[in-house]
Amino acid sequence: MNTFDQTVVDAVLAHMGDDHGEDNIIIARGNGAPEASASQMVDLDGEGGVWRVTENGETRELRISWPDGPITERPQIRRAVVILYRNACKQLGIDPQQDEASHEPAKPFSQVIREGSWSDHDDSEGADFMASIMRGTATRDDYVALVAQHFFMYEALEAVVDEVVNDERFAPFHDENLRRLAALNDDLTVLIGENWRDEIEPVPATAEYAERIRQVGAEGWVPGIIAHHYTRYLGDLSGGQMIAKRVVRQHGFENGEGTKFYDFKELGSLPGFKERYREALDALGESFNDVEQARMLHEVRRAYGFNTAVFIDMAKAKQQ
Repeated sequence: MNTFDQTVVDAVLAHMGDDHGEDNIIIARGNGAPEASASQMVDLDGEGGVWRVTENGETRELRISWPDGPITERPQIRRAVVILYRNACKQLGIDPQQDEASHEPAKPFSQVIREGSWSDHDDSEGADFMASIMRGTATRDDYVALVAQHFFMYEALEAVVDEVVNDERFAPFHDENLRRLAALNDDLTVLIGENWRDEIEPVPATAEYAERIRQVGAEGWVPGIIAHHYTRYLGDLSGGQMIAKRVVRQHGFENGEGTKFYDFKELGSLPGFKERYREALDALGESFNDVEQARMLHEVRRAYGFNTAVFIDMAKAKQQ
């Protein structure tokens, strides 16, 4: 039996697949697959991780034990993977590019944001309400409630997007095919009925979340808008895709009915889009000083905090 809940395993695998493609290759090359041309983390437990590695045209699974012995807690996973990566770099003689002033590895801004908000992201995924959806134990009504809260979030976000869509700082991040309100309208019509707008209301945390998005928009603070844009849409394109698969399987939705929110086929390659998005974040970060970077990171963390608060309020509402 795995030490970790499947929800935790899936979240880590998705994160490693989305954000650490090159790191996976380095880990494989430093741990028994020196000619690896591709590597993907496919499983983990308390004893170690498993990577699917392609080397010299052949694909195999490579199991790597955690460097400091067995682990039992979720935060230990991140530390163990980081140590694996650093040990692999040392084994391979890789010398990261150094920042001349600080002599610390220069990090792309997308990495700064990802690592700086990792614990907040974990808190959001780990909230009981969302965890039950990820495990496939939530009810259909739970899913409907989640879709309803999404409506209020995206109503605020996409109104703010309309105000900056032609701003040259914002343009690299947005694609019109990201917009979700039309899909949410279709989903709620299927799930609730034509009068769905009269049947839903935001939980307190959702109302606060939407108000914060409107405040950022009213300030005209484009990096803050991008912070909320990043937190919502990149989440939909990553963990959201796993949610869709579980909901379809559990509740028998067919032909995308009730789950159009998660359908981004018009974007083309989702990994390709996410990669371009991160490149845009890196370019934006290069134009910032340390204070500006810290301010945007704080807003990303604030957005994740709202997400967690929403799930907590939804769990409370379910008990009433």
